[in-house]
Amino acid sequence: MDDRLSNLTWLRTFEAAARLLNFTETGQELGLTQTAVSLHIRSLEARLGSKLFYRQARRLELTEIGQAYALTVRQALGDISLSTTRLFGAEAAQTLTVRVPVSTSALWLAHLLPEFAMRHPEINIRLVSNIWTEPEPRDDVDADVEIRLGHGDWQDVTAIRLSQETIVPVCATGSSRPRQVSDLLQGPLIHILGYEDHWARYFAAHDLSYASEHARFSVDTTVAALQLVAGGGGYATVLTRFARLSIERGLGVAVAGPAMPFAQSHYLIRRQGRGPLRPEVHLFETWLAEIFDAPAV
Repeated sequence: MDDRLSNLTWLRTFEAAARLLNFTETGQELGLTQTAVSLHIRSLEARLGSKLFYRQARRLELTEIGQAYALTVRQALGDISLSTTRLFGAEAAQTLTVRVPVSTSALWLAHLLPEFAMRHPEINIRLVSNIWTEPEPRDDVDADVEIRLGHGDWQDVTAIRLSQETIVPVCATGSSRPRQVSDLLQGPLIHILGYEDHWARYFAAHDLSYASEHARFSVDTTVAALQLVAGGGGYATVLTRFARLSIERGLGVAVAGPAMPFAQSHYLIRRQGRGPLRPEVHLFETWLAEIFDAPAV
């Protein structure tokens, strides 16, 4: 056996650092100091005889070989966990409370949770949704894992970006699809509260002007907007990952125009003063990083 594979601790540290691209946040996740994380990575690089990260001021980036190795290590650690459970039995069931925006929950994450359950049958999930981003969790919700959609500038938390998002216009499958973006101006148009400027930004990106008062409907969630579109209520702009999965699930909507970059992203939230991650939390957050990195469905 190659003795370069002897230190599993270094590999676990590398997997977390490759996912978070931040040694301080890696230390917080694993219950290590930033110095210890750096030492683990340097030791692994020395053992392998190859650089795994480019270290720049305020920035960490995987080398090409580091990217390839990270995928292999992540899969291997997951296989070890799964094999341990199959051979020696699952531990007493653990329950994770996962707090996530309602549209992300209903239109995307809830559809993918069975995959996680198949991998980790010993972990139960309590999925809690909220419509609006709140600065503090509700008193009755003590989340083990928290996801937010926004700009990542919340106070008193560490926000780890999970995604790069785009938005697309959607229409009902039974309606005639616009041939060009300007056709969307004929409406009817649907606004999602909190994102009323999306149509103006979308049209501006195509050198078209738009008056927001022309919106026919306003709804408070993307879930409602997609149902309204499917029912023939008009056009809406939604996250591309929501649109694609809704189409795959047969909701009755279709993409009605080109995608446009979206300024907000999904973030994994770490609250200050949080101790080392429990193993089941680490497994779930690792899985989240995998599915958000995957191409849009």
